[in-house]
Amino acid sequence: MFVGLWQAACVSGFDFIVRFDNIPSPAQVALRGWQVVPSAKFLGDIWVSCGRVYLGFAIAALIGVPGGLLIGRYAVIRELLFPLCEVLRPVPAIAWVPISIMLWPTDWQSIVFVTFLGAVFPILLNTLSGMQRIDRVLVLAARSLGASEGAIFREVYLPACLPAIFTGLAVGMGVGWVSVIAAEMISGQSGIGYFTWAAYSLIQYPDIVLGMVAIGLLGLVSSAAIRGIGRLAMPWLARG
Repeated sequence: MFVGLWQAACVSGFDFIVRFDNIPSPAQVALRGWQVVPSAKFLGDIWVSCGRVYLGFAIAALIGVPGGLLIGRYAVIRELLFPLCEVLRPVPAIAWVPISIMLWPTDWQSIVFVTFLGAVFPILLNTLSGMQRIDRVLVLAARSLGASEGAIFREVYLPACLPAIFTGLAVGMGVGWVSVIAAEMISGQSGIGYFTWAAYSLIQYPDIVLGMVAIGLLGLVSSAAIRGIGRLAMPWLARG
């Protein structure tokens, strides 16, 4: 229905509040996709963007999950780090682009850094939220049975936090894609975000929509992969 309405608006030249006179129709986008998608340049741009997103996301997960667990468990760490996180968190990742260009020697590193910043805070805060919702009775019961601190983390905290962690990972992945596309549009020389912005600059309107569709599909596949891994990591939720 969405595609049909879009096609009808383009063919009829709909012009009420919004204008469709310059918007490419689905048929035009499909025809252009048939020509562009198999090309080495387009596939290379997708490969570059995926590499940036997944690397930045992996670093964010490696820092955000342990950081959320430690901030939620130890008051000293929370007092030291949480205020800094709350100051940095509202700053949009795209606002870091000028600083990241000055910090890092290559555009690849700077864009990965921006992607990391976009993904790390949703992961950290969702993990922290999971820690705060853990039933204290479970921790006391584990201690009464002689569990060490490491065993409590492994057997109580981590399993109880997994739903919140995977929620944070899914949100972080989405924000990571938003961040990398915006960074590529501003400072990149490659990637699907750069492809989309270059298409606008060159007045190749079907390529703009084609880039948007590719970004949406890549985000969909990435989020679906995280949800699939979450189901494997938490089989008890499926049984429930």
